[in-house]
This record gives sequence, C-alpha cells and structure tokens, in this order.
Amino acid sequence: MTSNPVEALQPLIGTWRGEGHGNYPTIEAFDYTEEITFADVGKPFLVYHQRTWAPDGRPLHVEMGYLRTPSPGVVEITMALPTGQAETGVGTVAADPFQISLDCVVASTPSAKPVTGSRRALGLDGDVLQTSYAMAAMGLELQPHLTSRLVRQAAG
Repeated sequence: MTSNPVEALQPLIGTWRGEGHGNYPTIEAFDYTEEITFADVGKPFLVYHQRTWAPDGRPLHVEMGYLRTPSPGVVEITMALPTGQAETGVGTVAADPFQISLDCVVASTPSAKPVTGSRRALGLDGDVLQTSYAMAAMGLELQPHLTSRLVRQAAG
C-alpha cells in the first residue's frame, strides 16, 4: 500500500463540469449538464459530490459518496442517492491511462424504483473526464444509461 491511501485517486481531485446524455428503454432520451467534485479531506478517502441539471436549468439529480483505495489497484465506492438507493461497489483503478471501473450492488428503500445493480466507469485524459453509468433497473438487465464529458474547472 502506498504511504498516501488516496494517491492513486489524486488525478480526480477538483471540480469537473460538462455535458451528458441519458437514455434507457423505460424513459425518453435526455441531455443534461453535470458537475462532479472530488475532494481530499485529509482522510484515506475522497469525498464525491455530483449534481445534474436540465438544459433549461431545472435540477435533475444529485448524489454523494466516497471513494477509497484499500489496496493497490483496487477502488471502492459508497454512494447515497435521494431517490432511495444506496450503492456500494468495488473495482479497479489504473494509472496510465487513468481509468476506474466499478461494479456496484444497489439497496433500495421500499418506495424507490427497483434498481438492482450498476457499473460506473471514469476515464481521464488530461483535463477531460469521461464518465459512463450502466444500470439494471425496472426488471431489465444491466445496460448503458448515462455518459458525460467533463472538463476540469479552474480552482477558484
């Protein structure tokens, strides 16, 4: 293990913003703006905060969680969503090129839409972060749902 438990995740630290697209067999396709912040708070994990909004400015989604690297090449995520789901996942983190892939299980409250699993992927190329999210929901198998292209924002 490295001396800094979040060293492998350092390239993510900061705020990323850009455009995304969503589709799923049970909904109409849509576009959105997304902002993700990864913050190092001096603990052995990064804090993750994500939000999206529609082209007309309406808020769409928000989620919060944590990323950690318990051993070299391994990444774990815990995530809470206000839609009644909680995700936990494990996957891999690679440095060159920077890639994260996470397979997640989802627990849902009784009133939440049924989501049974997800796959999250992050790829970094300089100051561009590509994201993808696949989910198994509404009785359907795992399939693509969201993609976005985000640009690192200047620290301010």
